[in-house]
Amino acid sequence: MGSFSSPLSGLMAAQDELQTVSNNLANMNTDGYKDQTLTFADIFAQSGATNGAGDPMQTGAGVTVSSTESNFTEGNLNATGTASNMAISGSGFFVVQSSSGQVNYTRAGDFTTNNEGQLVAPDGFLLMGYPAVDGAVNQSASLQPLQVGTGVAIPATASTTIGVTANLNSDTAVGGQGTASTVTVYDSLGSAHNLSINYTKTGANTWTYTVTIPPSDLTGGASVNTTVGSGTLNFSNAGVLTSTTNVVPISITGLSDGASNMSVSGPFGSASSPTITQTASANSTSATSTNGFAGGTLSTYAVQPDGTIEGTFSSGNTMALGQVALASFGNVQGLSDVGNNNYVPTAASGSAVVGLAGTGGRGTIVGGSVEESNVDIASEFAKLIVAQQAYSANAKSITTFNQVSQATLQMIQ
Repeated sequence: MGSFSSPLSGLMAAQDELQTVSNNLANMNTDGYKDQTLTFADIFAQSGATNGAGDPMQTGAGVTVSSTESNFTEGNLNATGTASNMAISGSGFFVVQSSSGQVNYTRAGDFTTNNEGQLVAPDGFLLMGYPAVDGAVNQSASLQPLQVGTGVAIPATASTTIGVTANLNSDTAVGGQGTASTVTVYDSLGSAHNLSINYTKTGANTWTYTVTIPPSDLTGGASVNTTVGSGTLNFSNAGVLTSTTNVVPISITGLSDGASNMSVSGPFGSASSPTITQTASANSTSATSTNGFAGGTLSTYAVQPDGTIEGTFSSGNTMALGQVALASFGNVQGLSDVGNNNYVPTAASGSAVVGLAGTGGRGTIVGGSVEESNVDIASEFAKLIVAQQAYSANAKSITTFNQVSQATLQMIQ
């Protein structure tokens, strides 16, 4: 009674289809889940018989599941407002690693932080990326767990350069004053000091400047501001700075808080790209800058589209904490699903190609969001009906074969 095998294979195939559809529906609300679809192929009996025309005579022997395909199209992105959550807009996978070193790949970005301040998936796998040292991401380093805990701190960095963007009014009389510029610098202990830059016109297209610091900032300081730097600014008849002469570099010694002595370069740019002008418009300072900052602890952070995690510290400074890495594969259908929204590569998928978001065909990262499941309930219900009908039809075939078998047995009796 080999005829039972064909409808039996149909029952098993329909059961597999029902299982797949049920699994899709069960994961409608699973972040990063990818809808799965079964592909079927027929089974035919091998036979060397031919008909009068020489055509092969073959009889079908049923159906089998030939493959399971995942739909890796992007699901809807849901803004959660949680800084640790991330979604990939486009192709790619997050790289996660277990405590034992097992590396998996996932689209689910519902990360949180563990008690060590590391970004971690719900299953405990750590999110991997490129480390940052003093705000500079090292993209050549090996991947490491990303640290974003609120206990992350940055030490104070003393200022070594300052910048001033300003204009001096060319209509000022000789001996007249320009509007002073104020620049904040930080010493080695993180204390802030406000330097005043005062301008005096000494001749046509010529000004002197002095850099002073408040007396309270220095040990045994005088009752007036102490000059810590000076020089002469020479302008062309077009108001462009041509040279800086008689320069006394900015040097701050004897700070009252006990910080190290400071040597500060600047503040008017380079000879080829000056930042101060002399034109017939009001004296003004439009911008100042320094490369130093006070120490602080991490307050908040946000993930940028290229995966850079930008931290904001209690001192008001911002600094890169690291950069999330993404992986791509030559054949995503070849990935093996190992559960918990994780995949591992196989020979069919090829090895992971790890790099930066937005490069090499990898998508960008949307911070504070997660990618929802891409299961479509309407399509799944339609597939459910088809699978149910297929199951019923094959069950009816088995019933029919059974009736034929019974009739044959009755003939023998």
